[in-house]
Amino acid sequence: MLEFDADTTRLLEQCYVGADVTRRRRASFDRLRPGPGERIVDIGCGNGLLTLELARAVGEGGEVIGVDPSPDMRAAAEDRCRESRNVRILHGTADAVPLADETADKALSVQVFEYLSDVPAALTEALRILRPGGRLVLGDIHFGSLVWHSDDPGRMNRMCDSWDLHAVHLDLPAHLPGLLRTAGFAVDGTDPVTICDSEMRPDGLAIMMLRLMERYAVANGHMEAAEAAAWAEEQHALSQAGRFFFSISHYVTIAHKPHR
Repeated sequence: MLEFDADTTRLLEQCYVGADVTRRRRASFDRLRPGPGERIVDIGCGNGLLTLELARAVGEGGEVIGVDPSPDMRAAAEDRCRESRNVRILHGTADAVPLADETADKALSVQVFEYLSDVPAALTEALRILRPGGRLVLGDIHFGSLVWHSDDPGRMNRMCDSWDLHAVHLDLPAHLPGLLRTAGFAVDGTDPVTICDSEMRPDGLAIMMLRLMERYAVANGHMEAAEAAAWAEEQHALSQAGRFFFSISHYVTIAHKPHR
């Protein structure tokens, strides 16, 4: 799995403000429909970008609680939200949220649940903290949707095989509706957000994945540094030649806690 250390945190800081990641974040924000005065929990808040956006939406009468297990990510979130008095950043995990029963109006999580070893436990925890009628929004990538062109498909397959090991669940969106219903939620729907590019954009999801995948493959001994670098260089060359193609789908699943 990815370790969200200081170096990775700095890399994600740069990439998370890009157009593609902002679009994914906005999709979850829109489906959550944050309102004035609400208490919202951002599960796996990371560097706090979405936390701060939610804080503006709920206003001074509301509260946003960002929860994350990574000290580096929490530090980044605390720094970003330091002027927002309606934000708290707390240590916690998706299956151990530091909040009393039925005290949150809404909760969301963006690209966190695919990394959890026990998704049902996290869903049970979300159900616990939500008030009856409370909304839950989960955004995760289906890695089986990845299409990435290369003139060296063998090398591309080796890189993708390495990346497949970074997450616990590669196809979580396909299972979430059933898991949510089993946990006691009512499912309201699933919306796709597909990123498709024919050029390597400086603020795009492809370049973020390229940097993370190259580092991950080398750090974990899945590829030699020279081969991983050649893979990355080829993608830049394909983009310059007008032959780049990348596509992947992120899915936003919407559910709510039924009234008794």
